Amino acid sequence: MSCPFSQDSLEKLKAFIDFCVQKPEIIQLPELSFFKIYLESLGATIPRGESMSSDIPETPQTNKPEEPEPENVEEQGESEPESELEFDMEGCIEPDVVSSDQVMGDASKVPTEEDTDKADEKRIEAMSEFSEGNYEKSVALLSDAIVLNPASAVLFVKRGQSYLKLNKPNACIKDCTQALELNPDSAAGYKFRGRAYRLLADWEKAAQDLRQACKIDFDEQADEWLKEVTPNAQKIEQHRLKQERKKTEKELKERAERVRKAREAHAKAAAAGEADSGSDAGGPDFGGAAGMGDFYKLLQDPEVMAAFKDPEVAAAFQDISMNPANFVKYQSNPKIMALISKLSSKFQGSGMGFPGGMGGFPGGFPGGFPGGFSGAADFGTGGAGTKPPEDDGLD
Repeated sequence: MSCPFSQDSLEKLKAFIDFCVQKPEIIQLPELSFFKIYLESLGATIPRGESMSSDIPETPQTNKPEEPEPENVEEQGESEPESELEFDMEGCIEPDVVSSDQVMGDASKVPTEEDTDKADEKRIEAMSEFSEGNYEKSVALLSDAIVLNPASAVLFVKRGQSYLKLNKPNACIKDCTQALELNPDSAAGYKFRGRAYRLLADWEKAAQDLRQACKIDFDEQADEWLKEVTPNAQKIEQHRLKQERKKTEKELKERAERVRKAREAHAKAAAAGEADSGSDAGGPDFGGAAGMGDFYKLLQDPEVMAAFKDPEVAAAFQDISMNPANFVKYQSNPKIMALISKLSSKFQGSGMGFPGGMGGFPGGFPGGFPGGFSGAADFGTGGAGTKPPEDDGLD
């Protein structure tokens, strides 16, 4: 029996076997399960490696179709989520769950002088515990002080600082936010809340609070914390500005495209109008003027064009052009009739003469207006509501 494999295939098989001898754990790869089953059927023992070595080369891919490149890389960047930005996360901690036992006091309570004195005593005692590292006791004492004097911003700031030492940034944020509601100029409130945001990797809020703390009352520690969060905050800000810029550019491009299409449509409509006027060359002579070509030139008047930008006007004239008899539907519409009067006056001023010597629109108006009407009051040769003649003589 001759070997059914080519020399090249045999060389590849030999290279694979040699590699398996050096790295037997490769047999554990799912792609080689068929080979593993075969070896086990022969009684072989397969090493069960916990993890594959990082230096195992990737299996070469043959005849693999190339991945199509994205048509618009810039548009892909528009959807780049903020979470894909790389930040220095050193020092960040897992968020804490704010306890329902966090005492906030009775906001409606008006503390007496005695309450204020007792609260101050509790605060002094709490600061002593804080300096000795007994942060839990400090929190408990300040909670008692807050019950006595819930109107003191200092008490909430101090307890927020204690929570910060206990790695409870959300509890700190809650206390400092309350302190800032009581005293919007509390530099310490902004400082410790900014630090809490930093621990939660909320870089922008951290930078805003720490910047405000330094603005109210410059503090070296707050400034140091601000410098620490600024690089990450700037990355987010620049990312947002980039997305806003791309969004604006996209909107401008879309707007320009709409304008271009509108201009093309307008040019096509004008060209079609001129073609229609040319096809009526054998029609009636409008006082020796250029005929319907002049009529369409008058339609290019800026005032007339502005009027036709009104959807209601455009729809009405399209309706009339399809069936001149529909004119009667718009005789009570002052907007439509005002434009008709304007057009009629322009025709009369152009020196055009129409059949029968009547001023007004030519019978060749797109769709076939009647033999002529002079302004908003007349339709054909009769008054308002007169039925248009069946034959205007322009066919």
